[in-house]
Amino acid sequence: MNAKDITLRPGRPGDAARIAAMSRDLIETGLGWSWGPERVSRSIANRDTFTLLACDRDRAVAFAIMFFGDEHAHLNLLAVRPSHQRQGIGRRMVEWLVESAKVAGIASIHLELRAANAAARSFYRSLDFTESAYIPGYYRGREMALRMMRVLRAPGVPLPVWPAPKLPKR
Repeated sequence: MNAKDITLRPGRPGDAARIAAMSRDLIETGLGWSWGPERVSRSIANRDTFTLLACDRDRAVAFAIMFFGDEHAHLNLLAVRPSHQRQGIGRRMVEWLVESAKVAGIASIHLELRAANAAARSFYRSLDFTESAYIPGYYRGREMALRMMRVLRAPGVPLPVWPAPKLPKR
């Protein structure tokens, strides 16, 4: 299996249950289940949120959910099944989301991860995210989070103005 053989596509309403199960099993382990099928369905339906699914044929092997605000985006969730980790799938997904954020004019992307998750911390550092804060008790009052961010452009700086294409003369 090669990461290039994996298909990336938008999440659809019918994907909500399997995305929620992956969140429960791969991200929320030991914390209780807060991203159930209903919450994932609302995210998929929200026009300000994008759900990205990575599929190995018809099998979902990874997903990401990212909220796009006016200037800031928040990567709510990212998970890759253990059978498909360390093959570039997560990197490909984050790079796709970063490029989408740049096109959308986003100034920065933020995320939280379990502070004790050294592998995730290293992964995000390799994608130019920097550590910005520790948040004690973030996860159900029991576990500390590490907030990370990636700056894409200076906040408040207007986007470049692109001239409208000239119409051909008739």
